[in-house]
Amino acid sequence: MYQVKRVSRSEFIPVRNLDYHVRVWGEPAAGQPPLFLMHGFMDVGASWQFMVDALVEDRHVIAPDWRGFGLTRRSDGGTVDNYWFPDYLADLDFLMDHYAGDQPVNLVGHSMGGNVIMHYAGVRPKRIKRLINLEGFGLPASQADDAPGRYARWIDEVKALHQGTKGLVAYESSAGVTRRLMRNNPRLSQDKADWLAQHWARPNAEGRWEIFGDPAHKLVSANIHRVEEVLAMYRRITAPTLMVEASDNLLERWWKGNYSHAEFQERIRHVPHLSRAGVADAGHMLHHDQPQRLAELIEGFMA
Repeated sequence: MYQVKRVSRSEFIPVRNLDYHVRVWGEPAAGQPPLFLMHGFMDVGASWQFMVDALVEDRHVIAPDWRGFGLTRRSDGGTVDNYWFPDYLADLDFLMDHYAGDQPVNLVGHSMGGNVIMHYAGVRPKRIKRLINLEGFGLPASQADDAPGRYARWIDEVKALHQGTKGLVAYESSAGVTRRLMRNNPRLSQDKADWLAQHWARPNAEGRWEIFGDPAHKLVSANIHRVEEVLAMYRRITAPTLMVEASDNLLERWWKGNYSHAEFQERIRHVPHLSRAGVADAGHMLHHDQPQRLAELIEGFMA
């Protein structure tokens, strides 16, 4: 099992009728902005542990579980059947109120979290000191004519969720979760996968290990993706921004020709103060594959 170097504490913060679970390392320090780490789709805040361990300086680090992931749940114990992208921006704003007040923060996001922070930085530009996007490429463009079919598909998937025909796979033991993590990321070592499995899933009443992720996240979004809105937010970002990409480019494989790396490059050029960096010998989960190199990039950029 992976041996943690910096121990985190687990906190629950009331945010918009949710009990928001947050991993926190270190304590606030005068003159040092807090470092927010926002995880990606079907991930958890604890996933940043390896990179936090690789940081040179002891820092005040805040890594929430997004709504419907990890241990973040509705405070009344109820469930939801859909998630809306703007809610992530509002949740982040509330969390910054709690942990940073009026102090600008260093903000890092991976994948889905990278997309969220890019939007947020255009909406609340004064709240960001440094912005670091790890593999947050956004989504393929949609057209207005896509809307009717998208709404119909969303309704069908909501019905399937309520009928119990749409859910997540459960595993016989934590070893099954470990195998899935290593299958998803062949670079992930056994010790790290064993450690992550304990934070990525837990046994249910029948003893089967369930992933910490609401099945409703698997539903198609009812909203079409309007690139012109994304670019308007990108243009309003005032913080120095670092775009970090892994050496293994999976973007075009994910979207099967519907969204190219060249399209992303055309979008990202609208960010005013943009720097770029790459991480060699890494896939999409670059904070697992090369935590030392990533920690160096992030600390160098914050400095």
